[in-house]
Amino acid sequence: MTEVTPRARVTAVFGGGVAGSGSAWRERLIIEAAELTRSGGWQAITMAKLADRVGVSRQTVYNEIGTKQALGEAMMMREVEGFLRSVDASFGAHPGDLVAAIREAASGVLRDASTNPLLHAVLSASHGAESALLPLLTTQAEPIIDAAQVLIRGHLDTYELPIAPERIGALVDMVIRLVLSHVTTQTGTPEKTAEDIAWIAEQVLRTQR
Repeated sequence: MTEVTPRARVTAVFGGGVAGSGSAWRERLIIEAAELTRSGGWQAITMAKLADRVGVSRQTVYNEIGTKQALGEAMMMREVEGFLRSVDASFGAHPGDLVAAIREAASGVLRDASTNPLLHAVLSASHGAESALLPLLTTQAEPIIDAAQVLIRGHLDTYELPIAPERIGALVDMVIRLVLSHVTTQTGTPEKTAEDIAWIAEQVLRTQR
């Protein structure tokens, strides 16, 4: 049987890759937008500046990306793909222990998020970046949550779950939202927070037994 790699699984979740679908120009534009956000802030980015940076016309930027809002969404989802590859590997490493998989996945996401330069730019008060991009991690985070749900539920057939099928979605959704909330407002170490999230999931599973 051919092993499904984390990259292949996440690519399948995104239907070919949210950030990477389309031409090579699109991918380069998204990469350069992320670099500009890290160095100077999202508010300072214009389509004209991005076009000059990449060496294409402004019309090409609009043709490949669309609006600046769409650019921000594609940029953030490109980062999410990297995080989800880590999550996929964590679940793959614990096919018989859902609590251990949740603990490792949460710890990895929170640890990587704490050192991610783009997320730091989005979450910090500098450059005004948070005013436009922060909602993509909070009030407009449904695309991230949906992608994570699809990925995690793809692993659940390897576990014996003592809960009704219609409740599984609620458990997965709870874990994802807890992790995401701690990405935006970390209050403890990634390991301690991951342990707490895994403990909550374990109590839910134990109660259902």
